[in-house]
Amino acid sequence: MPIVIAGIGGGFSVVTVNSWMNSPDGFTLGANGAVTNVDPLDAIFNGATAYEVPHMILAAYLVTAFLTASVYAVGMLRGRRDRYHRLGLLIPLTVAAIIAPIQFLVGDTAAREVADDQPVKFAAFECVQKTHSDVTEYIGGICTDDGVKGAIPIPGLDSFLVDFNTDTTVTGLDSVPPDDRPPANTMLHLSFDAMVGIGTAMIALGAWLGFAWWRRRDIPATPWFLRAVAVSGVAAVIALECGWIVTEVGRQPWVVYEVMRTEDAVTGASGVWFTFVAALLLYAVLGVATVLVLRTMSRRWREEPGDEAEVPYGPPTAPPTPAGRPE
Repeated sequence: MPIVIAGIGGGFSVVTVNSWMNSPDGFTLGANGAVTNVDPLDAIFNGATAYEVPHMILAAYLVTAFLTASVYAVGMLRGRRDRYHRLGLLIPLTVAAIIAPIQFLVGDTAAREVADDQPVKFAAFECVQKTHSDVTEYIGGICTDDGVKGAIPIPGLDSFLVDFNTDTTVTGLDSVPPDDRPPANTMLHLSFDAMVGIGTAMIALGAWLGFAWWRRRDIPATPWFLRAVAVSGVAAVIALECGWIVTEVGRQPWVVYEVMRTEDAVTGASGVWFTFVAALLLYAVLGVATVLVLRTMSRRWREEPGDEAEVPYGPPTAPPTPAGRPE
């Protein structure tokens, strides 16, 4: 429970700061650049907090669940079909199957809020060059000044996603000078598509598990299911990183949206390098310790007399399945 509380609290703290960078609130900026009338609660619970915080916390649970399930999927593909491996796959994968569609809805809400609050960011990852209505949604492709090349176009869908109406006007990159536009629109576009695409595949994987459990009270028997779960852990991490690329690169050239540019936020403080090196060393030690512990656990597992032995730190193994029946 302390880990859960600390994890959610830490996630809230970090993402609240990031949401303030995207939607700054809780202060007044004077003509001379002085900050006055500071309201900490308004700053913390700014316009982006309501959708950014749950979006990130759900993403963290998804990554953890799919990564954990993927480890046991690899074990099952290697022939370990005991109860310990089955529970190790089934419990986190069930959690992920429940969270994935909720995350999709939260992400959809977040995208519409971004279209309202940060229209240039939205235009960048959707490759909308000019402000107009009935905007086409492009899946994949390369962003150019003459449109999106090599993509799958869906007419009107982008406008519909913004306000459930194909006549909705979507702000384009032409609404601001070139110096105020995010860089590398293609990278943003493909990162957004990858995030949404992987999220959709996660929902499909959860539906696959749910359908098999409803029919047989068991996980799908085909090895392709285990292969998909094995890949899902890495895919979840990729989706998470793509999401951060979208929100951070998409905000550029602003470190605090329309208040301070990134180039003006560079610090000359002498203690930055000390803190960076200390954090780097700390996480290096933690990483090495984690690897050593996992290798020790793996070696202990291999030294067991056989598959029939009870796992010292797990539940009892299941009885053998009848011959010819896939586990």
